[in-house]
Amino acid sequence: MSERYSRQTLFPQIGKTGQEKIANKHVLIIGAGALGSGNAEIMVRAGIGKLTIVDRDYVEASNLQRQQLYTEDDVAEKLPKAAAAEKRLRAINSDVEITARIADATPEMLLDLAESVDLILDSTDNFETRMAINDVSQKYKIPWIYGACVGSFGMSFVVLPGKTPCLNCLLKTIPIQGMTCDTGGIIAPAVQMVIAHQTAEALKILTEDWEAVRTSFVSFDLWRNQYTNMKMSKAKDEGCLSCGAHPEYPYLNHENMTKSTVLCGRETVQIRPHHKGEVNLKETATQLEALGYQVKGNPYLLSVEMGEQRMVIFNDGRALIHGTKDLAQARSIYQRILG
Repeated sequence: MSERYSRQTLFPQIGKTGQEKIANKHVLIIGAGALGSGNAEIMVRAGIGKLTIVDRDYVEASNLQRQQLYTEDDVAEKLPKAAAAEKRLRAINSDVEITARIADATPEMLLDLAESVDLILDSTDNFETRMAINDVSQKYKIPWIYGACVGSFGMSFVVLPGKTPCLNCLLKTIPIQGMTCDTGGIIAPAVQMVIAHQTAEALKILTEDWEAVRTSFVSFDLWRNQYTNMKMSKAKDEGCLSCGAHPEYPYLNHENMTKSTVLCGRETVQIRPHHKGEVNLKETATQLEALGYQVKGNPYLLSVEMGEQRMVIFNDGRALIHGTKDLAQARSIYQRILG
């Protein structure tokens, strides 16, 4: 056993046997942002056998405040996060097999990757992807760990197929609007707290210490000194289409995904959310103006200047992203602003 893991193997709940199990496991991380970079670093330092990390974005200056793998050089080179993460992670532990995928985590990609995976760590920034992760987890019986944070608030939940409620049981529907890091801000300690919860549970799962795995829903607000630990066993729904008696895995179906279309003859992408719902234009305008965006509007829509792009948001959740024909980029902008 390598000396580099000596302090970890001294921990009796892991030991040499647990370390050998970790070294033979494959973890899939969706997202290489704040949570993803932290989760990936801890997994690599812990000696995971194989790590696959998927991300569609590139490194920007605003990431450096909380995304621990990246540097100013990565910003200057506009490196894709997955590529920059892979480079840094290989420098940390050359024994780990690391695969970086610079791509959108579509249901097709998740299904393709899932067959060889022992654990999925959610480090994404939108519920559409999370719900697809949830369905892939149920279909292939792969544990996954949900994590999210914004402002000083964070939460985490472990989904064990066949044992715990799934995310669909808890949420029922994908929320149409909510704060994101771009609209509500975030402090780094909230990120680190979620990472700690996710990776602690990951080590329990990877060493197969199932009795130690937390099955409650944890949430906290570091600024308000609040911490909640809720039992969720009663939330399990036998009629759930993701994990119930007759699963249909609805979020792997293209019909249930956010629709994006390039408008004919225009450098514009139209985004239509899966679920229709009212967007509070006044509150959204206030949030975006506070972040320095130029916002104009009327009772029916908002027009938001975003550098080379302009986003027009309608009160039914639909949006037009002007200045691009790239569907992935348009979806990223939409999810970053509207959640």
